Amino acid sequence: MSDLVPRPAHLPAARGGTPSFTRLAARTAALAASALALKEGLWSLQRRMERDADHADMLADLCTAAEVEPRFTGLITEAGAALRAVAQASAEVARTADQVQHDARGLHDAHQSEYRGVYEAVNASGVRQAKPGFYRTR
Repeated sequence: MSDLVPRPAHLPAARGGTPSFTRLAARTAALAASALALKEGLWSLQRRMERDADHADMLADLCTAAEVEPRFTGLITEAGAALRAVAQASAEVARTADQVQHDARGLHDAHQSEYRGVYEAVNASGVRQAKPGFYRTR
């Protein structure tokens, strides 16, 4: 049987060479930081869309009071509803990004606690270590 692992076409190809402690630690930290930035941006977008929707509702009320043609007032009301839908969707994606950030931080912390000692012991030793998988039993 082959050691090759099939990769679905929709997933990116593996890159970065051989896996290492520091490479994985850096990638999990980068994932957590990116998720945090995404979350903050989405909450900002949500607040902006809510504010714009409130302004659209206020404009529709002013148009109604000024007896503007109803189809234009209806378009303004529809725009306000669309802005609220964007605000709701961005809040949902922000909650998901928050979960991704939490999970990435958990993975990073678990990786650090599990392998930091091994990494430091290997680097502290002046002895050349065996290749990964050398001690694996089949």
